[in-house]
This record gives sequence, structure tokens and C-alpha cells, in this order.
Amino acid sequence: MTTDALFQARSLVNQLVACGIQNVVLSPGSRNAPLAIAFSENESITLHVNIDERSAGFFAVGLAKATLKMVAVVCTSGTAAANYYPAILEAHHSDTPLLVITADRPEELHGKGSNQTTNQQYMYGDAASSFIHIPAGRDVSWQRNLVNVLGDQRGPVHVNIAFREPLISNEPPEHAPTISNSSTTKLSALTSLTEIGITSKTVVVIGHDIGNLDTKELHQWLGKTGFPVIAENPLSFTGALPHASLWVDTPKVLDSLKPESVITIGRYGLSRSVMSLLKTIPNLVAIDTHREVCDPLDKAALTFSTLPTPDVSAEQIWVKDWHKYAELALSVVKEFESSWSEPALAKKISEMLKSKDALFVGSSRPVRDIEAFAIPRGDIRVFANRGLAGIDGNIATANGIASGISQHLYAYMGDLTFLHDVSSLLLYSENLTLVVVNNDGGGIFSTLPQRGVKDFEKIFGTPQHQDLAAIATAFGHSVESVSNFLEFESAMSSKPKVIVCNMPDRESNADVLNVVKQRITQVLPN
Repeated sequence: MTTDALFQARSLVNQLVACGIQNVVLSPGSRNAPLAIAFSENESITLHVNIDERSAGFFAVGLAKATLKMVAVVCTSGTAAANYYPAILEAHHSDTPLLVITADRPEELHGKGSNQTTNQQYMYGDAASSFIHIPAGRDVSWQRNLVNVLGDQRGPVHVNIAFREPLISNEPPEHAPTISNSSTTKLSALTSLTEIGITSKTVVVIGHDIGNLDTKELHQWLGKTGFPVIAENPLSFTGALPHASLWVDTPKVLDSLKPESVITIGRYGLSRSVMSLLKTIPNLVAIDTHREVCDPLDKAALTFSTLPTPDVSAEQIWVKDWHKYAELALSVVKEFESSWSEPALAKKISEMLKSKDALFVGSSRPVRDIEAFAIPRGDIRVFANRGLAGIDGNIATANGIASGISQHLYAYMGDLTFLHDVSSLLLYSENLTLVVVNNDGGGIFSTLPQRGVKDFEKIFGTPQHQDLAAIATAFGHSVESVSNFLEFESAMSSKPKVIVCNMPDRESNADVLNVVKQRITQVLPN
């Protein structure tokens, strides 16, 4: 007879396959050996192996974002399980479907100082939407509960499974029969724009993740309303207002355009200027499929999980004024596009991406530069970790995304983000190119109020003085280091694994941003 541990592991794996799990990210260990064997021998599973649990967790998040399907991560007991927590938080706040499977020691070893044994039950708290503990032995009463919680694939689910030695055997495979999966029902729109007080002078603010709505459906809905669109991710919306975050909070705009209502879609809040605009609009309606509806200003009069019927059209003259302001901002940004600067680099990469390419945007300054300087277009699939917007795990997330899509993926990130997750260079997708903005430190802090405080470089700028090209080369990757647009364009065409963009100092970059904003304010009509 096969061991109880292998019986439970195979029973769990077969049930997960019956529930539709296809991709599994495994980190090797001893206590999870039965799971490693069970997943490896199941031909329905695509198995990815990553030795670093923190990297593995973010890899799974990226893969789930790309495939829009739940991905499982599997680790051994102890600190291995704790290393998943940052990725679980990102998945929780972005409603990314993630199945976390942690191997555990049997009940009799807990509370006795046993090696690699800690309390793993409910260890992720509210970050896991559901928790299932599978005790050591052959009890399979957990199956129905598992099927039920996997029916709603939003956010993380934690399965903690205890194994008693012996863990493996050479006996023929044995497992419990699977049970049927549950079905889900898609919600439909319950109301119209007229019914919720939306007028013809309404602006739409679209968060980076578009509230997990269907992109094609959202485009069609926007086309029917004709409302001006402010998009945190302009690369996915052709009709978005160019460079909106650079000008929507200027006194001239706030005085002359005066929206009567705003519809927010998904998790927004990337730009302080957009938030300033929203504070002035009396009627805010939020559309968000996340369990935690995004309303950081606490002023949403109504919230919905679906798009209301578009029975209101925008006032055309008013919309033309919005686009007139956008065209003026566009002309100003063009004045700066030839300079080797971070804003110009963000604009350049967004223009150089080929149709159907994909882009992962790193947290902190790069995602804000893409929002502010990318030209709107609708043929690029864009990803980002906007759940909690951390710089940790960005390379791993990009690796996961690249493993789940057919397009070539470019990941655009800062040097500290790169260094924070440098161990993820061990596992590298073939269709991924990292573009690293190297300004030797935390560039975003030079654009924030703490710029210039005493000991700024020590406590905020944090220069690391590392040769990023040499680091990437040491991991065995092809690398190109560039210092101007001619070199950058050449590097983009050859698609090395890493492109290090050596930029001017952080302070001068902050000055460029300020000059661009001031220039736009000057050219806008009174």
C-alpha cells in the first residue's frame, strides 16, 4: 500500500486538476516531497520549478495575471511558507487567483520544538480569502470544501496539508476519486447611467487593472458614451487623453472644464494630479469587480461590479475642450522627447513596442512615467503589480507573465526594483527583455516633498553603486548597456535579456518633470 502522505498528495492533485488547475510553481523541499512527486507525475499539470519561495510566489502571480486562471504554488514547511506572504498580499489586493499549498508537519510534532515546524494554519490572515487544513492521514472530507472555494477564483486560497512520515514509497499510485466542480454565474448590468445621475459632462478615470473587466467590452462601452478618458495605462486605450496626469489638476483645467460627475473603473490612485481632480467633482460612481471596491477618497455615491447601460452621451463641445487641452500638452511633451531623460525614455519605449507586444511596468517611478508620457494606443497588453504596488518580486512577476503569453514581453523597471529581486534572474523566460532605468537609487523620492531634506541621499536616495550589466551577465544573460537613444533603439531591435539604461542623475530628472509641467500650464488657454 502506498504511504498515507502520497495518497493525500495524489488525491489533492487529482482534485485540483478536476477543478481546472493547469500551472503549478514548485519550490523543492523535504516535507512537500509527496506533492512534488504527485504534481510531477500528473500529465495535466505544467510544472515550473523555482528554488526561491518569494520569487516563486510572484512568478505565480504573474502567470495568473497572464492566463487569467488560478495558479498553484507549492512549498515545504517553516520559513518557506512565510516567504509567500508578499505575493499573497499582491494577489489579495488585485484579486489575482492564487492557490497557496503549504506542506506541514503532522499534529503530534507541533508545540514540541520539532525541526521546521511552526503554526501554519491561518498564517496569512485575511490576505487569504479561504483556508483549508488537510490533516495527516487518509481523510478526504476536505474535497467538497476545496471545490466550493475554488469556484470563485478571486484572490488567494490557502491549503495547508500535513504529511506524516514515511513520505514516499515505490508502491503503485493510489488516491481518492474526485468530485465535481461547482459552476459560477456571471453578473449582468442592473442599472443605467441615467438612473444613477450621470450627466453629459462626465469624465471616466480608468485604473491600471481596469477593474478586471473585459477590455473589449469596456472599449465598446466607452465608445457609446463618448466621455473623456483618463487612463493610468494609456497604452491600452486609443482614445485616452494624452499626458493627462501632467495637466488635469492645473487651475485652468479645474476652472474651465468642471466635470459634473466621474466614473472610476478599477483600482486607481496612481497620480496625485488625477486624485486632485477627483476631489473637485461632486458625483463619483465606482465600477470595480474587486471584493475590496476602490474608493480611496471615500466619496463614491454608488458602487457597481458591472458596467451600467450607456444611455448617456457626452456633450460634444465640452469633450472637444478636453481634447484641445490634451493636444496642447502633447505639443509640449514633444519639445522634450529628444533629450536623454526618463520621461523621454518612457515615451520612446511606448512608441517602439510593436503591435501585440506586451509590457510589464515596474512599480514606483516607471509606472508613473508611462502614465504621464506614453502615447495612447490600443494594441499593447500591459501588466503591473498594482494590488499593493510594491517593488518586490517585479522580475519574478514578469517572468511569470512571459511564461503565460505568446507575445514578447518587455519589463520596464528601476534599478532598485531590479536589485530587490535580482535572484529571480535564475529563472528566466525566453521571451522576456528587462529594460532597467539606472539612475543609481530611488528616483521617485526626488519628485516628492522630501526632496532636499537633510541626509536625503542616505535615507531616501540610497545609491547602491552597482554595475547592473555585470550583475546580469553573471547570471548568464545577454546584456546591453546604453546611454543614448541611438544605442537604446539598437538594443531594442536585438532583444537582449537585459538592457541597462544609464540615465542622468535623479535630481536633474526631477527638474525635467517640473519644467514640463510648468510649460504645459503656460500654454493652456485661460
